[in-house]
Amino acid sequence: PIQISSRLWIVPTWHQAPDPEAINLVLDPGLAFGTGSHPTTQLCLGWLDQNLQPGDKIMDYGCGSGILAIAALKLGARHVTGIDIDPQAIRASQENALRNQCDPLKFHFAAAHQATKPDSQPEEQADIVVANILANPLILLAPVLMQIARKQGHIVLSGILKEQAEEVRDTY
Repeated sequence: PIQISSRLWIVPTWHQAPDPEAINLVLDPGLAFGTGSHPTTQLCLGWLDQNLQPGDKIMDYGCGSGILAIAALKLGARHVTGIDIDPQAIRASQENALRNQCDPLKFHFAAAHQATKPDSQPEEQADIVVANILANPLILLAPVLMQIARKQGHIVLSGILKEQAEEVRDTY
């Protein structure tokens, strides 16, 4: 198990939760990226734990295993959408959300090519857009991610090397 904060843990299925009263994300290493062991994932989880407001709508771009979307739901998000280029990531995210007893009416995972079509933009913009991917895709996706985020919303970017941070920041 990995402790993210005083109330948030990532627990593999073969372990008992160290704190049954905490928010426990049940997640096993699998084919999709994002088991919670990587520092960038932990930074995003910590940010969500500290900043997500109950009722927020979340977009997880590059959802991998769905860990950030699942955490957002368990932290009180009203709805999450997860987007990824890998079909196995979409399947893994759906399975992980169900394993974590997330309400199927509160989450949707889709392939990136479907999410970037002009007619597929969300009817309602996200309060928080989180993208834990590499710098180059973050730079290329800037127009899409900024369109998805509501005005005065948050865009949380991670997966960036220190020497790439300024370029990414300038792009956004």
